[in-house]
Amino acid sequence: MPQGQVETVPDDGLTTRQRRNRPLVVVHTGEMKGKSTAAFGLALRGWSQGWSIGVFQFVKSAKWKVGEEAAFRALGRVHESTGEGGPVEWHKMGHGWSWARKAGREDDHEFQARMGWAEIRRRIEAGVHDVYVLDEFTYPLKWGWVDVHEVVDVLARREGRQHVIITGRDAAPELVDAADLVMATTKIKHPMDAGQKGQRGIEW
Repeated sequence: MPQGQVETVPDDGLTTRQRRNRPLVVVHTGEMKGKSTAAFGLALRGWSQGWSIGVFQFVKSAKWKVGEEAAFRALGRVHESTGEGGPVEWHKMGHGWSWARKAGREDDHEFQARMGWAEIRRRIEAGVHDVYVLDEFTYPLKWGWVDVHEVVDVLARREGRQHVIITGRDAAPELVDAADLVMATTKIKHPMDAGQKGQRGIEW
């Protein structure tokens, strides 16, 4: 795709504008770091367009703090006070599922994952957000906690302009087939190869 030019134009009856503005399913998978970072970068672009951003982290504990969360919460406050950008919601498994009404154990990860997906499905069907980041969502699918066929069906039937970005290793083949954009990160070199542990500002 040199200079962003498409190689073929499908005979789908859509205008260039319609095709350019259709919602996307994006999957960032692979063994290397950077999958979530790339997803949050796309969400940042969406925020600058005034889009509603919903982030849902499926593996990280509600107690785990990451730099992107602090930044996006600050951007949410900017929107609330000035109208610039778009609204932001950030949720994590466990007590971070702020909509939860049932009292489930925090260590019942399967229950938490199912509850999170149920809420995301409700929001997609209601058209709540413009951009959904389902961070590390490939793992509940891989472990069978959430039915991948149900997820693919919900994504296929979503209405409006709702972009969905899913991250995590070992993306299910069904999810890869349903996605519009799939990227796989591959490790060439990493500081940990030389015995260096993760550091603030880089890993979190």
